[in-house]
Amino acid sequence: MPPKKDDKAKKSAPANKGAKKTTKKWSKGKTREALQNAVMFDKATLDKLNTEVPKWKLITPTVVSDRLKISAALASKGLRMLAEKKTIKLVSASSKFKIYARSAEPVAAKPAEAKPAAAAKPAAEGKTAKK
Repeated sequence: MPPKKDDKAKKSAPANKGAKKTTKKWSKGKTREALQNAVMFDKATLDKLNTEVPKWKLITPTVVSDRLKISAALASKGLRMLAEKKTIKLVSASSKFKIYARSAEPVAAKPAEAKPAAAAKPAAEGKTAKK
């Protein structure tokens, strides 16, 4: 049997295999869509702010911004405006974050028109009693 050749080359081959691996490629990560929130109040958004927001249990600039699709700065200004009108009340405040809640008294957006009592009774007066 002839002597084995390249014993050293075979032994060093597994050691070199690890070094020749390609480097790990980093993933791109998840990207978030850019929000297209309004930066000024329009009539519809202002009406929603005045009617819907005072009915919510927890009111923060972030929640208002998400639901009404307005910027957080604009939401903060709107909440300050509602607090001045006493439709919502300030619960907790720090320099960065403010929490509001609906006010204790019910908020009437538009007072219901009073129907005259005479208009409601003609149906009852039209009945006649049989003898």
